[in-house]
Amino acid sequence: MTPKKNQGFAEEIENEDLTEVKKEVETALVSEEEEEEILKPKSNYKNNASTMDFDWDSVSNKKGTNYAPEKRKTLEAEYDKTFSSITENQVVDGTVIAITSREVVINIGYKSEGIVSLNEFRYNPDIKVGEKVEVYVENQEDKNGQLVLSHKKARALRSWDRVNEALEKDEVIKGYIKCRTKGGMIVDVFGIEAFLPGSQIDVKPIRDYDIYVGKTMEFKVVKINHEFKNVVVSHKALIEAELEQQKKDIISKLEKGQILEGTVKNITSYGVFIDLGGVDGLIHITDLSWGRVSHPEEIVHLDQKLNVVILDFDDDKKRIALGLKQLTSHPWDSLDSELKVGDKVKGKVVVMADYGAFVEIAPGVEGLIHVSEMSWSQHLRSAQEFLKVGEEVEAVILTLDREERKMSLGMKQLKADPWANIDEKYKAGTKHTAKVRNFTNFGVFVEIEEGVDGLIHISDLSWTKKIKHPAEFTNIGDDIEVTVLDIDKENRRLSLGHKQLEENPWDTFETIFNVDSVHEGTIISIFDKGAIIALPYGVEGFATPRHLTKEDGTTCKADEKLEFKVIEFSKAAKRIILSHTRVWEDAKKSEAPKKEAKSQNRGNKAQKLNLEVTTLGDITELAKLKDSLEGKSESAE
Repeated sequence: MTPKKNQGFAEEIENEDLTEVKKEVETALVSEEEEEEILKPKSNYKNNASTMDFDWDSVSNKKGTNYAPEKRKTLEAEYDKTFSSITENQVVDGTVIAITSREVVINIGYKSEGIVSLNEFRYNPDIKVGEKVEVYVENQEDKNGQLVLSHKKARALRSWDRVNEALEKDEVIKGYIKCRTKGGMIVDVFGIEAFLPGSQIDVKPIRDYDIYVGKTMEFKVVKINHEFKNVVVSHKALIEAELEQQKKDIISKLEKGQILEGTVKNITSYGVFIDLGGVDGLIHITDLSWGRVSHPEEIVHLDQKLNVVILDFDDDKKRIALGLKQLTSHPWDSLDSELKVGDKVKGKVVVMADYGAFVEIAPGVEGLIHVSEMSWSQHLRSAQEFLKVGEEVEAVILTLDREERKMSLGMKQLKADPWANIDEKYKAGTKHTAKVRNFTNFGVFVEIEEGVDGLIHISDLSWTKKIKHPAEFTNIGDDIEVTVLDIDKENRRLSLGHKQLEENPWDTFETIFNVDSVHEGTIISIFDKGAIIALPYGVEGFATPRHLTKEDGTTCKADEKLEFKVIEFSKAAKRIILSHTRVWEDAKKSEAPKKEAKSQNRGNKAQKLNLEVTTLGDITELAKLKDSLEGKSESAE
């Protein structure tokens, strides 16, 4: 047998750099004749189907072998040392010797190389030949005689040790971003699923997390929860150190009034954060523009580059206030110098308040129209009833202060003042229709026309009704007929009346409801001090509690219809005082003399009757006496 046939065996030994062992083994090779003799079927084979059971001891005694048994054992032991001693379920280090499109070939010093799927190295796409990796021995030899390895399992077994070590040593590690989740990303680190918060991806806010999925990045372990097996990593921590140095350099050079270029990093409702190259500053919404800004997005957009001026910063220079509008001149400085009080201007309503409206007549130049300058009307109203945001209006300049940069405007001045000829248009005694605008305890405020308001005193609402509050008589928004009683042009006051539209009925009532006259009335209401009684002709009277007692001793009740006697009448005070008790008391008093007269008449008649009876009796007795005397007289004769 030529050495060429056993060349593969020799090459394995050469790979291990054991040249001396190689020479000794080659001298022990058998010749071709001896090889044929050995390969003949004989009892030296323990199993003809497999060369694994070949009896090598029989070969050792053949011609051509010049090694004694002791020497051969020594050589075999040396050969065994050239192979790594590995066991299954063990983690070992290996060397990448080849990479294909699907697999990675790894040498761990065993008699054959292992194959690992390239997918297990997706966290490290830059893996190269010669790189040391850790693998897990799953099987020393599969059915194809192949060594079975797993890089993923090796990483998983050593993962917690590696993660803890990385945290302790502040080590930079690599991780594969598998997917996004709520609030951040899931990262494969040493085979463990770690959490990468969105705020820890970069120093600037991330708007699209999906662009990071599938990427391999460097991280630092920032937190480990051993109880729940949670790992938190950060990419931001890697770049913060570098940025911190840049930030110190920038901050050390900051000065008020300095103009820098920055990038819009974030936009909020109250302002814009600008990245100045490692340090952030804030442009407050009021410093974005000289004009009114509802939201910063109206002025800037994300990632926009712009120049800003440093307005202020704290002692530690951690908070930097920036300005954008300060780079342009103030609009008031360029306001038309010919503009003066009394001029008419046009503008747009930018802000509404209860007390008025702010109108922008030029970018950054605003004037206030107070609610009192919106209409000639005197009654209280809200500015929202006249204007709304965004509305174009025309106004007159009332005041103008260029130094203080203040301006007041008026709208009602565009119309004629209705009080200018009030005494001609609304003469005393004239009748008009007005609209009820407001109530007070003492009267009703009405508007005859815009700017012309008047008051109807509560006492001038009705001739006959006792009104405690105007709401009992009318409603806000109703139309009401009025007559002008008095005009105070100087103080813009108009005194109006409603009851004066009719004649004063108390002139007539004076002749009807005179004292001691009795009238039928209905009790409307009863309270502690007395009762209100409705009398004929729509007039009302009042009775105190002691005048509400009936003849049987009970008290009058509401809604009862009874007779009442007028005990007091006041035309000036429009008051009628009544009494039900006086009706039956006076009736009793008038009946007493009549009873006494009747009783006296009955006594006189009895006395007369007795007299008549006595007289007749006496006459009878006298007649008898007369007859008796006359009889005696005749006898005597």
